[in-house]
This record gives sequence, structure tokens and C-alpha cells, in this order.
Amino acid sequence: MTYPTAYIEYLIYFHGERDYFECHEVLEEHWKTTSKGEKNAYWVALIQIAVGLYHQRRGNLKGAQKMLQNAKRLVQKDPDSIQSLGLDTPVLETMLVERIQELEHHTNSYHDLNLPIKDPELLKLCQEKCVQLELEWCQVSPLSNEWLIHKHTLRDRQEVIKERAYQQDIRRQRK
Repeated sequence: MTYPTAYIEYLIYFHGERDYFECHEVLEEHWKTTSKGEKNAYWVALIQIAVGLYHQRRGNLKGAQKMLQNAKRLVQKDPDSIQSLGLDTPVLETMLVERIQELEHHTNSYHDLNLPIKDPELLKLCQEKCVQLELEWCQVSPLSNEWLIHKHTLRDRQEVIKERAYQQDIRRQRK
């Protein structure tokens, strides 16, 4: 089976670098450019899983819980699409339920989650890419890496700010 490049990148960021912020960025860009008006909620579910883990790792438990609950709902809504991405949908649902319960009860500090990749070819491809990039597949999150943990607040936002101003100008001109 052939998977989109952005999805492979997402999996590498997710399991090899534990960079959930980049997971969100790469898959959101793919989702926006390929959906063309369609919701394709399965992409959103994967984005929300990464965002939920990003929030949890930063200590934003309410944000994490909200994202993971939304992701769980979307996975349950379209299990076949999740399955078509080489993931084990029932196992993923169970993992999300367990993580949400941990967040609700504050019973566990942050620990990594590995997506249940069911397609052996996909798993092999991702592991090989990690070797090429000198990354450890399913490594433990480096919790002392401030850049990784707080990336959204530390990155250069000049391009984002310029784009927002540009879009606001366009909206004003249309009125």
C-alpha cells in the first residue's frame, strides 16, 4: 500500500523525534491541500492526537483531554479510514480511552504513546527512515529539551504574523 509522504513524515516525527508540533504542522498542511472542501476527519484525528500529546507533555491536561476526546470521537466515526492508514483502529481507540482516563484522574504523568501500526510494510518503511535520519524508533521523549516541549512559543513567528496580516487585509478589501 502507498501512503502519502506527509503521513510518513508525521509517523517519523511522532515516533522518531517525538516532535508533536511538527506532526501537527506536516499533517495539517497535507489535510488542507488535499481535502478541497471535504472534511477527511481521519487526518484531523491524527493531528489532534499529536496536539493532545503536545499539550499533555507541557502540563496542559485540560487541553490534552479535549484534543484526545475529539480524536477518539473522530476515530470512532470513521474507523475504516484509520484502518486504511495501516493502523489498528480498535487498539488505537483503547489507547485513547486509557489516556483520556489517565488525564481525567490525573493518575499518571506524561509517557509516550506509540500508534498501533498494523501494516508491517509501513512499520518497516518508517523504521528504515529513522535509521537513515539517525533517529531511534519509539524513543522516549527528551523531556529536558525545552525547544521540543515549548516549540510553539519559542519558534520564529514572523512569517505567521505576516500571513495573518495579509489575510486580514484581503478580508477587509472584500467588505
